[in-house]
Amino acid sequence: MSADDPTNPADKYRMTPARLIWLVAGLVMVGLGIVGAFLPLMPSTIFLIMAVWCFGKSSPRLEAWLLNHPRFGPTLRNWQDRKAISRPAKVMALGGMAVGYGLFYWGARPNIYAAVGVLVAIAACAVYVATRPE
Repeated sequence: MSADDPTNPADKYRMTPARLIWLVAGLVMVGLGIVGAFLPLMPSTIFLIMAVWCFGKSSPRLEAWLLNHPRFGPTLRNWQDRKAISRPAKVMALGGMAVGYGLFYWGARPNIYAAVGVLVAIAACAVYVATRPE
């Protein structure tokens, strides 16, 4: 096997420019997930799901760390294995979307087109979340 042989197991861990980009993206997503854990109305789980995906393309060690994390691991594994969202997470997500839209409407005072456009986008996201398995 040569160094450039795609069947070479060592290539799985060699840092390439693409893997470096995925690694940096994963670290940024973890950072946003941490910020989201402390800021109201900013989600954390979606950023951690994206981080697991990025780490799956760049760092098996960091992917395993997130998937085995005591706080976030079960939720992330549930999503990765079955695309499932627990009932409490659905309630929080749907409630956050409703509050977020209410704050948008109250704070931005949008015209009817913007209000309906944002409502349609949030409603589509809400339907997606609500229809995921538990």
